[in-house]
Amino acid sequence: MKFEEYPISDGIKKSISKQGFKKPTDIQYKAIPNILRGEDVLAIAQTGTGKTAAFVIPILHLLHVKKIIRKSAGIKCLVMAPTHELALQIHEVFVSLAKHTKVSSFCIHGGVDQDPQKEKLADGVDVLIATPGRLFDLVSQGDVKLSGLEILVLDEADHMLDLGFIKDIQDLMRHIPSRRQTLFFSATITEKIKKLAYSLVTNPIRIQISPKDPVAKNIEHAVAFIEMDDKRFFLGNMMQENPDRKTLVFVRTKVRAERLLKALERQELTAITIHGDKDQKAREESMQAFRTVSYTHLTLPTIYSV
Repeated sequence: MKFEEYPISDGIKKSISKQGFKKPTDIQYKAIPNILRGEDVLAIAQTGTGKTAAFVIPILHLLHVKKIIRKSAGIKCLVMAPTHELALQIHEVFVSLAKHTKVSSFCIHGGVDQDPQKEKLADGVDVLIATPGRLFDLVSQGDVKLSGLEILVLDEADHMLDLGFIKDIQDLMRHIPSRRQTLFFSATITEKIKKLAYSLVTNPIRIQISPKDPVAKNIEHAVAFIEMDDKRFFLGNMMQENPDRKTLVFVRTKVRAERLLKALERQELTAITIHGDKDQKAREESMQAFRTVSYTHLTLPTIYSV
């Protein structure tokens, strides 16, 4: 089935076509029809399976149609994401696919001044993408009103639990209508995640995508066991032997990320770090630098993976 055959607005189809997508991925194929029907969905799918578009496409259609029929104000969809970077990525997908619709979206996260975010929220948005910390700050201050919410999306729910946001998510339920559509996405399913999911969804359609190839066919992968004292030398040597390749390095803590940065610089390797101790502007600059030729190596703690 091609995207052209889906019962979604022509404007969304036009945006999808401009992105170069013709056929849905497995998660999109299974999730989009159920979301369009208003079903709650519990989806287990790894990063890279196309799950963001799996909920963005049907949500845009549902909200676009409703705005044509009745022009009601207020936030209609809330998407919660565990990190600034993921929230911004989701927002980018909404913006790119909503160009030919009447649906507006906005992203709020910590690390930046609240006032511009409050001003934008006062103007009104249809879809709000948020990290838990900033969301609860603005809800408690009365700047985010969720009484008219129709769709709740929890993306990377397992990551949110790892970061300790379970109580915040449960507290959020007091501020949103009990009658709503809930979409719950997670890369893994454990008893703890299952308990949270079933406390939020109603008679959900369960979708589980197990990729046939856990690693993409165009990726070579290997493992090396290195003594602790030799790790930095091994990493630096590997980078020097591959000067034309970019390297993404995950370490355990923010402190180790900065220490590794200094070690790489001593080997005259160009690198940059990203982690929670940096303000949002610095984090965005790090990501942009890594996308360009400015920096060839990006070091970050695993908890802040992008």
